Amino acid sequence: MKIHVLPSGPIKTIGYLLTNASLGEAILIDAPGDILEKITPLLAQEGCRLKELWLTHGHWDHTQDSARLKRELAVLIRAHRADQALIETPELMEAFMGARLGLEPAKIDVFFTPGETLTAVGRDFEVRHVPGHCAGNVLFYAASLKGPTGRTASTAFVGDALFKAGVGRWDLQGGGFEVLAQSIRSQIYTLPDDTIVFPGHGPRTTVGEEKATNPYVPLVAAQRPV
Repeated sequence: MKIHVLPSGPIKTIGYLLTNASLGEAILIDAPGDILEKITPLLAQEGCRLKELWLTHGHWDHTQDSARLKRELAVLIRAHRADQALIETPELMEAFMGARLGLEPAKIDVFFTPGETLTAVGRDFEVRHVPGHCAGNVLFYAASLKGPTGRTASTAFVGDALFKAGVGRWDLQGGGFEVLAQSIRSQIYTLPDDTIVFPGHGPRTTVGEEKATNPYVPLVAAQRPV
């Protein structure tokens, strides 16, 4: 499996194109604006067909190119049911963002079931629900494998739940800090420390680094005075 890191759209949201040339298949995690132009030459170069789009959550900067990808490449779209309205009726998001975004609705084909395992590009991915940034944020975790070249690192694509030394904003509709902190502790910090965390914005990090240094969500919840 090869991971292509593709900052795209007006605020450089990261889409991740995962390819396996030997299988001739690819999946895309998130669809920021103009990502179609970036993935087209990569798919041709590796001889892969884009089979599915996995949306980490329904915020506009992660879904902007979804409808175009479905229309032009006939991809299957997966997302969490809690964010269905944001993706399929994007004017609702425009209302609480207070801006005209000009988004095209995208029909979700399959809803994620937290705890399920999806197999794609030669790997198994566990789906975990990590609400708090918004109601439907999910992550995709692929455990490390051992092959002829040795051990490969575990990976987690977390959307906007966790960043390097930061967390996703929690003040938008469907968000909440306590929910987000609990999600991070129970669904991300429980992954192996060497897991590489690929966020929706900014540089990658590791679970161990964030457990040790993240100023927003320490490993152990702060004790509240009685």
